[in-house]
Amino acid sequence: MIKGAFDGGKGDMDTDSTRMRYYPVFVDMRGKRVLVVGGGEVAERKVKGLLECGSEIHIISKKLSDKLKLLIENGSIRFAGSHFHEEALEGITLVIAATDDPEVNRAISIKARQRNILVNAVDQPEDCSFIVPSVVKRGDLVIAISTSGKSPALAKRIRQELEERFDQSYAIFLEIMGKVRKAVLSAGLPQNTNSKIFHALVDSDMLEAIASREWNRVIKRLTEILPQDIDLDLDMSEFISE
Repeated sequence: MIKGAFDGGKGDMDTDSTRMRYYPVFVDMRGKRVLVVGGGEVAERKVKGLLECGSEIHIISKKLSDKLKLLIENGSIRFAGSHFHEEALEGITLVIAATDDPEVNRAISIKARQRNILVNAVDQPEDCSFIVPSVVKRGDLVIAISTSGKSPALAKRIRQELEERFDQSYAIFLEIMGKVRKAVLSAGLPQNTNSKIFHALVDSDMLEAIASREWNRVIKRLTEILPQDIDLDLDMSEFISE
């Protein structure tokens, strides 16, 4: 039975329910020390993502998956013991509590918060000072989706829809745009000129040309839009096999 009333959409929603709780931000985690507590599949996924960001990972768990054991053996991550202890938080920037015991995760969260360390307790939003969004990655294009912990299932569905919308062409386009941006900015042109060039490229049919692997059309658009004195070092052969 669903309790409550629906007014047919009249009136404004309560401001408390519409106020955004989380501040969206991308954090540079290179070289930052992270503590992961837990050794199962969830912890494994968290470790994988953090390693991709260049973090230094310490892990605590009584049991470890085979992949986590291998990462410890090859030195990719550091084993910090079988049981959580507060001393393990020394020098830590971020904590992931990913055990199968909610009370243990809550206790870890409390200790981390007392030290003003950001902490994520998996599937326990009330014990998190940050949450991890569902992510679509296409090279340097990163799209993060969050429902503020209300419905991870919906975040997953949106991610799947976006994965179909944004294909690998965007990764290639961004590689090209990164080189273009560097060349244009080094030319010393006025800011408004730079802006016009960048927007013209984004608004052109380059993405469609990349998607259909029409590399000559990509080169033609670059030639048409970029000033002749722009020295662009671009080898299209590196994208042909992608």
